[in-house]
Amino acid sequence: MTYTIIYEKINDPSFPPEYFYAHMPSLGLTTHGDGIEGAKKAAEDLIKLWIEEKLFNGEEVKEEAETYYSKIVV
Repeated sequence: MTYTIIYEKINDPSFPPEYFYAHMPSLGLTTHGDGIEGAKKAAEDLIKLWIEEKLFNGEEVKEEAETYYSKIVV
């Protein structure tokens, strides 16, 4: 299965300076990690656990729908 991850630099002094959020919008999940690679690994681990829990509970694991992203300046 393939899922989109959006990375966002964390600008919060309570986190180390190079931490990033990893958002998986189609799953409603967010995690974080050290740098993009750390956040990507955390996202992969979280998605695997999420899928395992869904299957364990007999729930359907849906594929991600077609996804589009844009930015606006306000």
